[in-house]
Amino acid sequence: MPRVIKPPEIRSAELLDCAQRLFFEQGYDNTTVNDIIREAGLSKGAFYHYFASKEALLEALATRLARDSFTELQPVLNDPSLDGLGRLNALFAGSRRLNVELAPQLRKTFFVLFRPENLALFHRVDQATRELAMPIITDLLRKGSEEGIFDVPDPEAFAEMFLQLRLIFRDVMHRALLKAEQGNIDEAARLLDDRLRLYGIAIDRLLKLPDGTIEAAQPGFARAFLEAGP
Repeated sequence: MPRVIKPPEIRSAELLDCAQRLFFEQGYDNTTVNDIIREAGLSKGAFYHYFASKEALLEALATRLARDSFTELQPVLNDPSLDGLGRLNALFAGSRRLNVELAPQLRKTFFVLFRPENLALFHRVDQATRELAMPIITDLLRKGSEEGIFDVPDPEAFAEMFLQLRLIFRDVMHRALLKAEQGNIDEAARLLDDRLRLYGIAIDRLLKLPDGTIEAAQPGFARAFLEAGP
């Protein structure tokens, strides 16, 4: 059969689709580059034309998942009926919903990224996610400041601090996932819920809002995330 020529962006997306299926079905460590190219029907040379390594492919996949999440949350950010605080809390609510819906896949990805030997990879993925989130959070804080809801003298700098606070979840999420894997769901859920509550309070204080204004936590979210099937 003649070789099918496809645009580079289509080939790249197909490799990401195959990798996502395999990573989520059999785990990152149990998936080889050969598995991916066999699934995609491409040669190894074609794979390395698009991605320098399996780790680079995982980074691209994480970036795509983050981009898809922001796209799905965009209607909330553009809702004219919400003020700055309403948009920010709706953003947290939407993120929680997506995290529960994608929980099985995300847990497998987190286990890979949270390993000590993958620290550099974690930071590359986090950097890619922050680059996507920075203009969105900056715009949200700027609008909230213009509305007089947030006390934010420099929206871009505050957005950067806002996103830096997320890094505290690396170790907390890892500990919670390990406890859940060991069967300690109650302890894992308490750990995650408590840290999310404190994360919300930290943002409250960053934006000079009363404690409890930002709804980063929600009763039952951590358990739903940790128990979501399959």
